[in-house]
Amino acid sequence: MKSKAPSILSSDLVLTGTIVSDGEIQLDGQVDGDVKAGSLIIGEDAAVNGEVQAETVVIRGKVNGSVRARQVQLASTARIEGDIVHAALSVESGAFFDGHCRHSSDPLKDSSAKPAAATVKDTPAKPSSSSDSKPPAPSSSKTQDPLGDLEPPMAASSKSSF
Repeated sequence: MKSKAPSILSSDLVLTGTIVSDGEIQLDGQVDGDVKAGSLIIGEDAAVNGEVQAETVVIRGKVNGSVRARQVQLASTARIEGDIVHAALSVESGAFFDGHCRHSSDPLKDSSAKPAAATVKDTPAKPSSSSDSKPPAPSSSKTQDPLGDLEPPMAASSKSSF
């Protein structure tokens, strides 16, 4: 099979919707929607507001959403706000990433699954010997406050008499 030229979406393009391609896409404009490609290059001035899925992705611009790819490269100008699921990840100094990152041997296999870090975030750890699937029962009927009955210093000092 002969290799095809990449699809180039120029910087003056604003697209709303989903982009799907088995080939290579070079994105220099803005996409408000999901992008699924064989290979994807997100240019320095480009922005994607949605999910990105590709075999390989090079991000030099902004992504506000999740990224799923076998190979992910974040350039120094990249700004990612979302989760990354990858088989291989490289991050250049200066890249901004705010989200969870999870390694997967096949990140594209189950595209509907959320990264494990996002689902485990607020779940208490359970002993591995327990086969019970119920969450642990609270130790008392009162809601547990990690700070106990502590009051802020200003509130505590206003109640004290001199």
